[in-house]
Amino acid sequence: MKHACRALILAAVLALPTAALAQASPTAGHRALAAGYKALTVCSAVHTAQEAGASRTPASVEANELVGIYPELQPLIADMKAEMAGDIVSVAWDAVAPPRIATHTPGRGCVIEPMAYVVGGAPARAPQVRRTSAPPLATAPAQGDAAALTGAVDRAFRQGFGVGTNTTGVVVLQNGRIVAERYAPDFGPLVPQRTWSVAKSLAGTLIGAAVQRGEVDVKAPAAIANWRGPGDPRGAITLEALMRMSSGLTSDTAGNRTDALYFGGTAADEQAPGWPLLAPVGSTYRYANNDTLLAVMAIAPTFTAHPPAELFDRLGMTHTFVETDWRGNYILSSQVWTTARDLARFGQLYVQDGVWEGERLLPEGWRAFVSTPSGPQPPTGNFGYGATFWVMNRSEGVPADAFAAFGNRGQYVVIVPSRDVVIVRRGEDPAGKGFDVAAFARDVLAALD
Repeated sequence: MKHACRALILAAVLALPTAALAQASPTAGHRALAAGYKALTVCSAVHTAQEAGASRTPASVEANELVGIYPELQPLIADMKAEMAGDIVSVAWDAVAPPRIATHTPGRGCVIEPMAYVVGGAPARAPQVRRTSAPPLATAPAQGDAAALTGAVDRAFRQGFGVGTNTTGVVVLQNGRIVAERYAPDFGPLVPQRTWSVAKSLAGTLIGAAVQRGEVDVKAPAAIANWRGPGDPRGAITLEALMRMSSGLTSDTAGNRTDALYFGGTAADEQAPGWPLLAPVGSTYRYANNDTLLAVMAIAPTFTAHPPAELFDRLGMTHTFVETDWRGNYILSSQVWTTARDLARFGQLYVQDGVWEGERLLPEGWRAFVSTPSGPQPPTGNFGYGATFWVMNRSEGVPADAFAAFGNRGQYVVIVPSRDVVIVRRGEDPAGKGFDVAAFARDVLAALD
């Protein structure tokens, strides 16, 4: 009971906006977040690589994933040590409080446990049964200027599309075959990385699969139990509005940083449903992690018979790990670890308009649905927004039908159906160091003419 009360208090602290934490004294909230960030990142990076048949060391994670993170956490993380013992990673952050704990379960990646969690204090999580292999993607010479393609990929690794960026992997598919592939040291075709918000597009794909099976209607109100009370205006929020970031819900910051969930140890069903409406449903665009978390919660009943791994394994994405919070809610707004090749397969599903090996996995017209900028749009920037995908309709020199999945620290999957091309760029870009994905896509496509 004592641990539960302490967990609730600390979770409340972590739910404060970042600005409030920055002014708090002492900085217990920041230190707890930093320790959770490090424990989960080391756990996920090392263990998913091992399961995929590769290897990562904590030192490699320190040099890549744990450099250039949120500025209020960076100096704290550098002074914290991650201790690994089997499937447990612990990071001490306070002289009195227990360390932050991340636990690994085969096939499921890692979970950041709630605050004040004591090892052995929760029942073991069942492993996720996964296929261990899939037919490899075929390779072929590029149709176009092979030297120009090699040059574009080389520039990506030499910071040619953004000073200070850190490209860790590139895969280019043309006509369903790999025509370019390269990795940085410590990475490779079997090394998963965190997708960050590319997971939102993976979530949209899982929704599409549920629609194809007849289990979900995106035009219907999202099935969120908390909103079913009489007179609750949030009951009018549709699944589509959540997918298009037009729910009208309040969010604390632009982008809606959900640190308490990602690294703090709270749960999606605790955090996401509680926000009040700020604008009429469908009237305002506001990019928010909570909208995707809520969309996934709305289709969660379908996961009993059709867990995310089922679809990903069907695509041959057998090195993809969808992580959950400690209560078992999938965090498909950010916490998926996967390889560049697996993301190339994901992009190819859309090039093929939702059909894989002759079987329709997504509804006819789903590609157009997710890539059409319907409804309110981002007021600024180089990209529009569809339904869980970004739209490259504002990018000069890129075909009008190009759309993409984007994620923090430089995760990109660019899909160009008219050219039968998928471009995957993985990175660990420090905060404030942006990779120009539109320029990279333009140069790759020019080489493939």
